[in-house]
Amino acid sequence: MRGLVLGGTASGVGKTVATLATIRALEAAGHAVQPAKAGPDFIDPSHHERVAGRPSRTLDLWLQGEGGLRRNYARGEGDVCVVEGVMGLYDGDGSSTAAVAEALDLPVVLVVDASAGMESVAATALGFRTYADRIGRDIDVAGVIAQRAHGGRHAEGIRDALPDDLAYFGRIPPNDDLTVPDRHLGLQMGDESPLPDDALDAAAEGLRTDRLVDLAREPAGGAEPNGARSTAKAPDARPRVAVARDDAFRFAYPATIERLRERATVETFAPVAGDPLPPCDGVYLPGGYPELHAAELAESPALDEIASAAAEGTPVLGECGGLMALAESVTTVAGETHAMAGVLPADVAMRDRYQALDHVELRARRDAPTASAGATLRGHEFHYSEADAASDARFAFDVERGTGIDGEHDGLTEHRTLGTYCHVHPESGAFDAFLDGL
Repeated sequence: MRGLVLGGTASGVGKTVATLATIRALEAAGHAVQPAKAGPDFIDPSHHERVAGRPSRTLDLWLQGEGGLRRNYARGEGDVCVVEGVMGLYDGDGSSTAAVAEALDLPVVLVVDASAGMESVAATALGFRTYADRIGRDIDVAGVIAQRAHGGRHAEGIRDALPDDLAYFGRIPPNDDLTVPDRHLGLQMGDESPLPDDALDAAAEGLRTDRLVDLAREPAGGAEPNGARSTAKAPDARPRVAVARDDAFRFAYPATIERLRERATVETFAPVAGDPLPPCDGVYLPGGYPELHAAELAESPALDEIASAAAEGTPVLGECGGLMALAESVTTVAGETHAMAGVLPADVAMRDRYQALDHVELRARRDAPTASAGATLRGHEFHYSEADAASDARFAFDVERGTGIDGEHDGLTEHRTLGTYCHVHPESGAFDAFLDGL
């Protein structure tokens, strides 16, 4: 599957809109587009999926390693992959957009805010291209998409200023409808605040679809989609895993669900809607927005049933929002406190600003549901909540990079339940370890 990367000059330059417009333009030209996102993210990919009609792949060297990154890319479907970058092209010490593009040997189209410049757009793009040589990285910055650029003299001035070896891939005109509302943790999800179809169509019309298609190329170092770690069991021998999927629990990588389905029978349920916990051998509570649905969760039979299952020894894994739901209580920004499952000895409170945002590395203090003693796990954390753990709380992990629950530890444990602020990718092996314990 051929691919290309849309990298930005900085955060907030309009990469997501440019990505959605590119997907729209390629789809209109008859291509099956596989969206992808560089770096750990659940929100931008939800917008990708809404426009492309297929889940977006996560590409992150820190989370997956180079082999895992290539495997995850290879699992995509379609004939052209459009990868949205993270932050600015070279930003991010764990896994920058440039590092992802280099690992896959995919060309980069630079998204530049052209709202107040013409020749300066070309100067910016040229600087981003030559910077790769300065730092000794093999990054192919092939050209630009001019974001927030008017037509006529404005577009012509940008195009004419570009040197011969930097292509003009079109423009996206200013349009107030091309703005996704945000909240804590970033933009609103794709099914909550989708961009209007007519605005996306207008943005797509300004892109040079033929040039984008010609630019896309096959990645270097191909990989088998499933890698070398397939341990699928016959359906009658598979464990049953209950996975929470609703507005409170929506931050799960597609690759995670795929991995669970390869080795287990997955039963989804919606605690916010009052669904009971399905019969299962294990429970996975992904991250999400439990703080926005705390009242409904407090009344849901599912939390009491999860607590009972945990007390009986059923393995339960909660990530971030899942950790919050497994705690004693959650207090919202408005000061309302709601009882949660009460499995883990901590009270969680929402704060006005984020408490952690980073790639994470954890080392297991003892055998845990997702790692054996001494093993390391890599993931990421991004949360506005703060967990006040009991003085006698037991932690599964020491934090070697990141913040965790108290700055030094992550992974509250009780019975066979584990709650972490760290989100992990299945390439970490954490979900295989979890399934092995069922």
